[in-house]
Amino acid sequence: MNSEAAEYKPNASGTAPKQLEYIPHLKLSDGNEIPMLGYGLGTANYKRGANRDKFDEKIVNNAVTAIKSGYYHLDGAEVYGNEPELGAAISRSGVPRSKLFITTKTSCRPGDSIEAAFSRSLAKLRVDYVDLYLIHSPFWAGSPAELQQKWAEMEALKDSGRARSIGVSNYLREHLEAVLATAKHPPVVNQIEYHPYLQHEGGLVDFCREKGIAVEAYAPLSAVTRAAPGPVDAVYERVAKKYGVTTGEVALRWCLDQGIVTLTTSSNEERLKEWMQRLPLFKLTPTEVEEIATKGREKHYRAFWMEKFAQGDRR
Repeated sequence: MNSEAAEYKPNASGTAPKQLEYIPHLKLSDGNEIPMLGYGLGTANYKRGANRDKFDEKIVNNAVTAIKSGYYHLDGAEVYGNEPELGAAISRSGVPRSKLFITTKTSCRPGDSIEAAFSRSLAKLRVDYVDLYLIHSPFWAGSPAELQQKWAEMEALKDSGRARSIGVSNYLREHLEAVLATAKHPPVVNQIEYHPYLQHEGGLVDFCREKGIAVEAYAPLSAVTRAAPGPVDAVYERVAKKYGVTTGEVALRWCLDQGIVTLTTSSNEERLKEWMQRLPLFKLTPTEVEEIATKGREKHYRAFWMEKFAQGDRR
């Protein structure tokens, strides 16, 4: 990983830089670059049940607000049910497609090809290509051979140019090893749940870095929003007071300062803008990063995919 690319630098005046000027980009192993701060359309914008087939203007408005607040890295997925809303937001934002970094994901439904899933997503998003296409999880696969076959289909999209980069999400080391054994184009990203209470203590993050796979974090605010109270609370509060920021901003900075691409979501315009303004103006010390990590290991919490892991499994 390029550590320089992962560093936020305020402008010379010391004030909040203009939109997008300060957002660092991480160079991926295929040579493309990904903005290190992104807006995720899962969680709060996830469409469920009877609402999945109804177009939701609120989701469009949320995404437009995020784009206009400077979040040009947009992370979606077919399973969220809101690709049509994301496509509408992209169109209504007025921001040129070339300035946006768009991610979506396939769930590898039984009997569904990668090509078919990808074509559906392009149509819903109203775009000709995506910047990053991910396999959403490995848990559908019954064998390493199935993982390898689907990855070969992903590579065909990469070769076509319609998916500029390809990667995976929620893969553990054994899943990555299976893919890497036959890959012509290795995954450039592994998007995983990551926060102090889920640091993947089996060495997943180190393995990704060793193989040139960028780590992307979702649910980075979990220790503040979902798993509080907990052992990192006092450290978050002390560090937040030191820098004059919120504990949520400390949580986001903790990921960014490890060179991890960080996704977050909010429908609150003021909060989105505050993150954009404040995050580039402070940086945790290595001691603070390690202190949060150490306290985080005192508690285990997983917000997603709980049904796939035994209680206490920290991989």
